[in-house]
Amino acid sequence: MNLAAEHLTLAHGPRTVVRDVSFTIASGEMVAIVGPNGSGKSTLLRGLARLHPPAAGRVLLDGRDIRQLNTRQVARVLAILPQAPSAGLDLTVRELAFRGRYPHQGLLQRITRRDIEAVEWALAATDAAQLADRQLGSLSGGERQRAWIAMALAQEPRVLLLDEPTSFLDVAHQVEVMHLLRRLNARGITVVAVLHDLHLAARFTGRVIALSGGNLAFDGPPAEVLQPAALEAVFGVPMVTLPDPDTGLPIPLPRPDPALCPAATPARAPTPPAAG
Repeated sequence: MNLAAEHLTLAHGPRTVVRDVSFTIASGEMVAIVGPNGSGKSTLLRGLARLHPPAAGRVLLDGRDIRQLNTRQVARVLAILPQAPSAGLDLTVRELAFRGRYPHQGLLQRITRRDIEAVEWALAATDAAQLADRQLGSLSGGERQRAWIAMALAQEPRVLLLDEPTSFLDVAHQVEVMHLLRRLNARGITVVAVLHDLHLAARFTGRVIALSGGNLAFDGPPAEVLQPAALEAVFGVPMVTLPDPDTGLPIPLPRPDPALCPAATPARAPTPPAAG
């Protein structure tokens, strides 16, 4: 299921936040949206999900203007996970996952066997089955993020949009979430994630879209677009890229003023063992 922006402009009141952006995300892609704070990344994601009405242009979901589809039609194929989702911390993980079944339930909202199967699949897919009966308030940050992704998956979406899913997580949990998204993508789910960390975008996604001042700065495979000159133009700081030792892909890093960095300390020779 393709998701496309056609000359999309999004605004907050009189202030234009995203300006005349066009691209198409094909079914089965895994895409990162990057850019500095205030560049319009989260607003763009909300616009793609029909949560932020366009000032101009349109969003197409499988060739149809998303504004012509009703809320349930969209929610049955597209799920969005905001940066700071909120729900009662007294909910269990399973109760939260069942909330994702709303688009598929009838007027009486009775739980069906299909609902149960979808929730159990979502819990298993996110490795959250063992957390199912625990309350959200008792979970670590990484566990809670998996629970929220389980809720989104319970919708059975074909397109999954996530706003900074690794924010506030330590390194181990960041990798855990990105591995999960890769596994979901391998199952055919289109994944579009706003990412703060460029190294995660470089390592885990097949395409990077960058915004700068609300404009589309670059769009393409990491090996092509994550280059120092392009990154410096977007982020306004000198950049350097190092080859990933496993994949050879460029890993972007900021390049601070060397005069303000501590000098490398020479490695000490190992101390020989004391005699006798």
